[in-house]
Amino acid sequence: MTQKIRVIVADDHACVRLGVIRLLQAVPHVEIVGEAADTETLAELLDAHACDIVVSDIGMPGIHGGNNAVSFLRRLLRVRPYPCVVVLTMICHAHVLSGLLHIGVAGIVDKRDTPTALIDAINAVVAGDIYLSDQARIAIEAAETPPQPRMGVLSAREWEVFQLYVQGFAVYEIAARLQRSGKTISTQKRSAMRKLGLETENDLIEYARQIGLT
Repeated sequence: MTQKIRVIVADDHACVRLGVIRLLQAVPHVEIVGEAADTETLAELLDAHACDIVVSDIGMPGIHGGNNAVSFLRRLLRVRPYPCVVVLTMICHAHVLSGLLHIGVAGIVDKRDTPTALIDAINAVVAGDIYLSDQARIAIEAAETPPQPRMGVLSAREWEVFQLYVQGFAVYEIAARLQRSGKTISTQKRSAMRKLGLETENDLIEYARQIGLT
């Protein structure tokens, strides 16, 4: 391969970024053109540098607050031409992983898989393929019911409610804070949990932990 694949690495954990960068710097046909700890820095890098691949976690600070990069990636993948996105994550919820594929993410690599999985993902998505690492594929295939399109993709309002709820706010407190009715907040909370495939409060807490909200 004569032309190098230009990559930006985005993760809010410095040790993860360093590990990924060192791994990819050892690959002759890959060039690191930037690193980001949040979506605001990622947006600035994308404006400043030509990039073929974004390797990104989804549990990192967003431009408008919160700790979720999905809304930014969704906007990024709506505008052509856009770089391919490979998500590097610890999340193992089938609905969430399928939702990432639905918005246009080309590769998903579980952080528990071997380091070579990320290199394989980059090579695959550059070639126009969809890539799932072993753990990501197992998580999706193990779902009792196949996730439906748009599952795992929350609206901005659903994410806002979900985020406040896992931070410990009661439904009535969220309603007052966001100036919506309690019924609306309850509906948005239930919708968010359904889309994410979360059935119990324990499921909700575990998912929030995985993406760094708690």
